[in-house]
Amino acid sequence: MGNSLICRAKKDTRENGSRSKRMGRSQRKMLAEEEFLHKQALSMALHQHQLSQRFDGSMSRRIGSTSSRRHTDPLANNEKKVLESLEKIKFKKIILLHGEGFGAWCWYKTIAHLEEVGLQPTALDLTGSGIDLTDTNTVTTLAKYSQPLIKYLENLPEDEKVVLVGHSSGGACLSYALEHFPEKISKAIYLCATMVSNGQRPFDLFAEELGSAERFMQESQFLIHGNGKDKPPTGFMFEKQLMKGLYFNQSPTKDVALAMVSMRSTPLGPIMEKLSLTPEKYGAGRRFYIQTLDDRALSPDVQEKLVRENPPEGVFKIKGSDHCPFFSKPQSLHKILIEIVQIP
Repeated sequence: MGNSLICRAKKDTRENGSRSKRMGRSQRKMLAEEEFLHKQALSMALHQHQLSQRFDGSMSRRIGSTSSRRHTDPLANNEKKVLESLEKIKFKKIILLHGEGFGAWCWYKTIAHLEEVGLQPTALDLTGSGIDLTDTNTVTTLAKYSQPLIKYLENLPEDEKVVLVGHSSGGACLSYALEHFPEKISKAIYLCATMVSNGQRPFDLFAEELGSAERFMQESQFLIHGNGKDKPPTGFMFEKQLMKGLYFNQSPTKDVALAMVSMRSTPLGPIMEKLSLTPEKYGAGRRFYIQTLDDRALSPDVQEKLVRENPPEGVFKIKGSDHCPFFSKPQSLHKILIEIVQIP
């Protein structure tokens, strides 16, 4: 029996040793595979980054090869030229203005990309929007709604200018600024925005989807009566499903979710106000328009009519974009913004 236990113990030792070797080989193999996958993921991330170095050859070659031979990528050369061109630009500050219901938060992708190429973007919360704590029911004029932009421009040094970008109804703030601070604005870029003419209301441009201003004020179920039901409405807020259909028909799910928990009611007074614009000030400004071609809030036909009746210096188009290209087509938007900034 003793011999039997000794034999069994020797056998167990051999089996355990063999198992240990097999497990050691298996673990080493798993670790090698994990390391390979990690390197592969890292390589893919670097490859997808706009400003990363690009290598010639297959994915496996990029990961495993120790060869120092590199391929000159024309895209990389083009990016280098863009960066060199942007370094020479005198006015690098870009002010981003959101549209109705949004806030500075909606520009997070745009800010990151513009900073990467050396520009200086700043996104502002208009009065009663984003994290600005002003009660929207008290915001009754375009001047008050635009106050954060006005303060920024008033504090800008005399020898500096900025590029303004306005989304949707934020375009009215651009027009207001062009009229009151033309000397502070290098370029004004309207992003599927309310580029109104003299005597026109921002709301008028949405009449195709929402009906006339008068009818909207009387019948809309989305109105907010902040001062009581017997008083004129002070704001509006669309129902979430309607917002998704109007604004986000092409936007990623995560960005839509962000918008659903971040959007606030819009003050009604500013978009119902008729703008007074003069040829000497507003008319002398350098305006550019970016059209969104799958837009359900401000249709492509309305946008086309805008640029036809009130021609800007340049018109750009983003195919497949809904009303929020900073979500649905960020790369296309960033490319156009950089192109406009570089125009002499």
